[in-house]
Amino acid sequence: MSTNRSFRLGCDIGGTFTDFVLLDDRTGELTINKCLTTPGDPSDAVEQGIGELATRVPGFVEKMDEVIHGTTLVINAIIERKGAKTGLITTRGFRDVLELGREIRYAPYDIFSEYPKPLVPRRFRVEVDERIRSDGTILKAPDPNQVRSVVRTLVEEGVESVAVCLINSFENPAHELMIKEIIEKEAPHISVSVSCQVLPQIREYERTSTTVTNAYVKPLTGRYLSRLSGRLESIGSTGKLFIMLSSGGITSVDTAAEFPVRIIESGPTAAVIAGQYYSKMFNLPDMFCFDMGGTTAKSCLIQRGVAGVVPTFEVGRVQRFMKGSGLTIQVPVVDLMEIGAGGGSIAKVSKLGTLQVGPESSGADPGPICYGRSGADPCVTDADLLLGYLDEKYFLGGQMKLDKEAARRGVEEGIARPLGVTFIQAVWGIHDLINETMAAAAKTHIAERGGNPKIVTVAAFGGAGPVHAYGLAKKLGAPRLLVPPNAGVGSALGFFTAPRAFDLVRSHKVSLADADFKEIENIFKDLEAQAARNLKKTGKNERIRFDRSLDMRFVGQGAETNIPLSERNFTKVKKDDVRRRFDQIYEKLYGRTYPESAVEFINFRVRAGLPERFFRFSKVETKGRSLKDAIKGKRPAYSGITKGFIPHTVYDRYKLFPKAKFKGPAIIEEKESTVIVGEDSSVAVDDYGFLWVDLGTAQGPRRKAHGEKTTAKDPKAPARTAKPKKS
Repeated sequence: MSTNRSFRLGCDIGGTFTDFVLLDDRTGELTINKCLTTPGDPSDAVEQGIGELATRVPGFVEKMDEVIHGTTLVINAIIERKGAKTGLITTRGFRDVLELGREIRYAPYDIFSEYPKPLVPRRFRVEVDERIRSDGTILKAPDPNQVRSVVRTLVEEGVESVAVCLINSFENPAHELMIKEIIEKEAPHISVSVSCQVLPQIREYERTSTTVTNAYVKPLTGRYLSRLSGRLESIGSTGKLFIMLSSGGITSVDTAAEFPVRIIESGPTAAVIAGQYYSKMFNLPDMFCFDMGGTTAKSCLIQRGVAGVVPTFEVGRVQRFMKGSGLTIQVPVVDLMEIGAGGGSIAKVSKLGTLQVGPESSGADPGPICYGRSGADPCVTDADLLLGYLDEKYFLGGQMKLDKEAARRGVEEGIARPLGVTFIQAVWGIHDLINETMAAAAKTHIAERGGNPKIVTVAAFGGAGPVHAYGLAKKLGAPRLLVPPNAGVGSALGFFTAPRAFDLVRSHKVSLADADFKEIENIFKDLEAQAARNLKKTGKNERIRFDRSLDMRFVGQGAETNIPLSERNFTKVKKDDVRRRFDQIYEKLYGRTYPESAVEFINFRVRAGLPERFFRFSKVETKGRSLKDAIKGKRPAYSGITKGFIPHTVYDRYKLFPKAKFKGPAIIEEKESTVIVGEDSSVAVDDYGFLWVDLGTAQGPRRKAHGEKTTAKDPKAPARTAKPKKS
């Protein structure tokens, strides 16, 4: 980092708000900002937010070393079907693979079950005569004249982007690369995605679906990132722009524009990476990361300081919580669980005459009724305001006034009267139902990963997360709640803890007995060389670390088991040792193994990473502070225990200090979020300004007292207290 480039900016575009965190690497000081997202052009909100920051930190734009960006642009384009008009070129006989899928019904007893429409209509899916065997041997090469004819047909149809996915191209990409070259000559204005570069991996449906998705959003993403880069340059920024990957790393703009399918879960991933950082920082083996914003809530179970990464996920589900009802994407992604809940989730009376909250959201425009932006549907934020959890005069630190009376009328007219319940029953029902919905989904997510909700530490992020985290944690039976400083912009802050990394995979099916380890070593080296090229686009000449792993299975089995490798040269590994490692991991996962059955290699994986630029919290100053100074007053708020409004002590989080302790009922306010604590719980502040809420349960190992020497695992600390600057 140059001495005159001391600033890093994290920017997270959510469905309702765009969050900014400005870090001064010289001092460790943070400056926070939020503004409403501009769905028409998200870069408008980015420029607006940076301009607002510039009034508080003059001259920082010219001194930015890097901007780290997370966006929901890609996933929204898929869900809303606003991507490019896309064509598909495939091997003859595979035109309908997108609709055939795995031929599995997600709801086998529902004769009316629906499936997502393919991103490419059938008339834009064309075939060429070519064939490659499963071992890479060419049986029939494509006729260049036929390929040109096919390309011209797609151009005449007005196609903007083309996906190329041929059978067994992961073993031999020659035909795909030839077709790509012809497209670039015949139609240089058309965007091209070939599966041998997007996903050179076995399984035809997943590979085709992923390549098509990449092609579908590639023109849109390219235009947006180009426009964003241009706007940053126009305001005087010459820092490097990075994009958050779904796998938890960050990458260059060029790589993100070429493989936009890898940034589908760009924004929500950052909060999980921040939670992973805190899990290691405080040596918490089981953490449930809970990030609730204005549109959705995302969560992830972090075990032993590591957030799981899965190779496959779904987007655009017809039935939101039904696995198999969405489009399958096969790229590395942090193991997130999405809950259709956020501050903007709409409350309504269902067809059965019961209360329903979500999954529909009011988003940023018009937003909840209390925003005063012509919203007509009562939302979760409206209920939180009416329950006394939010201060209508201190929302976003007072920058945005809330209309409490309008929210009251909306709930009375839209929920209380139609249901025939009291006003209080209606507003508490909205808040409690969304907590119950999230808790039910969270319990399933934790159980499926071998966790126990009664021992996890719940970490809350997002503008609405700390408001609902207490109720969620109580329903889970969790022993404690952790709320980090600046939790309302947790995703933007998480960008600073993310590594610059890239993941690659290649399939090569061969039995362990017949495998040529020299050939496998060459595969690993090719993957490492490709990953290194991607990382060099970040502009850093630093040493790259490579992590290797294998996907193996029993011959004839349909699922693989991942085997990490520590060796840097696979030719020096013994086959007996590989088999032993496979049996050990397989037995740990499934309880037994089958030594007499043969095993085979399927996929070879490489994760390349650059040295991390560490972000560290500093200790909060304690001199001259008292708990009385932090008390802003009291206000009545609803208690789920007493079933009525009771006085809650309101604290200014910026005036809390290490070793401060107090009991609920309490409301702790900061500009970007509000923490709610019930009367059965207590709060302690540690040396770094984290809030530890003891929920009064006996489950789980005892964490050492707040402020003890082992509060943070990492002994190195930043130079100054991380707190927002005054406007």
